[in-house]
Amino acid sequence: MANLDHGDPGDAPTVPPPLTPVADSARPSAAEEARTLAASTNVATLASLTSSGDPWASFVTYGLLDGAPVLCVSRMAEHGRNLAGDPRASLAIVTPDQPADPLASTRITLAGIVERPSGDELAAARAAHLAAVPAAHIYVDFSDFSLWVLRVQRVRWVGGYGRMDSATAEAYSAATPDPVVPKAAGAITHLNDDHSASLLAMVQELGGFPDATEATCVGADRYGLDLRVTTPRGVAMTRVGYSKPIDSIGELRAATVDLAQRARRS
Repeated sequence: MANLDHGDPGDAPTVPPPLTPVADSARPSAAEEARTLAASTNVATLASLTSSGDPWASFVTYGLLDGAPVLCVSRMAEHGRNLAGDPRASLAIVTPDQPADPLASTRITLAGIVERPSGDELAAARAAHLAAVPAAHIYVDFSDFSLWVLRVQRVRWVGGYGRMDSATAEAYSAATPDPVVPKAAGAITHLNDDHSASLLAMVQELGGFPDATEATCVGADRYGLDLRVTTPRGVAMTRVGYSKPIDSIGELRAATVDLAQRARRS
């Protein structure tokens, strides 16, 4: 039997499926989603193991060195002693842009083992941590503090209810943070406030919901838009992809104008 991450949803409400094919559902991979979220904040919950093998969760800050989290912890803290005694650890990172329902938020778990960097990597790790946590300059060189790099071996991404996937360490390391997501909030607000008719046309003609009565943009990335769709059958999510991936927030306007034009031509 396959090892499932989730079982039967039981009495969870059903979501209306698309009535027509979605023109382009391209979206970031789980590895890209994870790299984007890891780069969006500098705080996480660290899970380490005590000397007796008990789990221990603690709040930490981190920087990123080629995607690998860099921690700076004191051996006077229990988690610092835990890492010195057992290198197995994981970080839970939650999006800083929390929705009203926290369980609908994006989050990741990065699991692996920690190692003390040395040589050129030590200098790079120190710089990476300070770039993400400038306040650490006060204590980073204290004798009781040590830098640790989490060598990621397993990645789990959850994008909210019903959206989840795993990624390999290799895929995570090779991925890059999305260039659009961190700066998309203003554009999303503009689309919803000033271009609701175009969004509705997109989901009706390109997003698989010709019976949609309302569409709200809830996300934008390098590949396309995430839209919440209201239909007589209920509320659903869909995806409309750009004609080609974009590389910066400056390209978002042209990409969405093209989507609107494609929807009108359909």
